[in-house]
Amino acid sequence: MNAIRLFQAGLVLVACTVSTSLLAQWQWVDKDGRKVFSDRPPPTDIPAKDILKQPAARTRLPASIAPAVADGADKPSAGASAPGAAASGPKGSGVDKELEEKKKKAAQADQEKKKEAEEQAAKAKVENCARAKQAKATYDSGIRIARTNEKGEREMLDESARAAESKRIQAVIDSDCK
Repeated sequence: MNAIRLFQAGLVLVACTVSTSLLAQWQWVDKDGRKVFSDRPPPTDIPAKDILKQPAARTRLPASIAPAVADGADKPSAGASAPGAAASGPKGSGVDKELEEKKKKAAQADQEKKKEAEEQAAKAKVENCARAKQAKATYDSGIRIARTNEKGEREMLDESARAAESKRIQAVIDSDCK
């Protein structure tokens, strides 16, 4: 019985080891500062300091390229790799142009939202100013003014309450009517 359990435990250990090596992933920070997760190595233009995680069993460069780079590849092979680099260059710059365009559009949309919010705030100030001036004129006219208290009862303002409310309205006028 113990032999079977020992065999099962060994089998589970082997399965876990194999499955973790299959899940090996690369993790790096791209040019825009975003984390990228992949089962393939990052592009060669990503510096080693930006690679956050790499599988232990794999190297950064494919096996066919790694010996040429390690040996200091001669000029003809460097020239052969240059067209590939040139072909990937415009493609990458096209993505960058699209990204730049999206960023510009997003910034422009943010500016429009801010401008719209400022316009609404200005309209609200103008409206508050007009209402405050109207209320000030009403309080200064001397007519009897009633308001509802906390109990829902109607009560007339005495001179001290009228003066306090007039003072508060004047503060609103001073802040909004500039």
